[in-house]
Amino acid sequence: MPAEYLEHCREMRKDATDAETLLWQLLRDRQLLGFKFRRQHVIEGYIADFYCHKAGLVVEVDGGGHAEEEQSRYDAERTVHLQALGLRVIRFWNDQVLKQTDDVLEAIAAELESYE
Repeated sequence: MPAEYLEHCREMRKDATDAETLLWQLLRDRQLLGFKFRRQHVIEGYIADFYCHKAGLVVEVDGGGHAEEEQSRYDAERTVHLQALGLRVIRFWNDQVLKQTDDVLEAIAAELESYE
């Protein structure tokens, strides 16, 4: 993996949103159904917020900038590319993670259970 990806991932981890920090605290160390997640994981040139290799699941946590047309189009293209690799992608807004945390965890758990 190119060094610039690793550095960018480190920066993204340091500059994580409150929602990303909260979700990481709930996913790390196999806390959700025993599945291992990685944070800011590179997949073919894209950086996934959270990735579970075993279940082929990418979890994205988006802020308001993702509602803008250009970013939204990029996100859609990125999702299509990741799905073409056989991965499943689910997205949540920062607000959802912070205010509906249990619902978000249930949705992620449902995706993980559908893998098994």
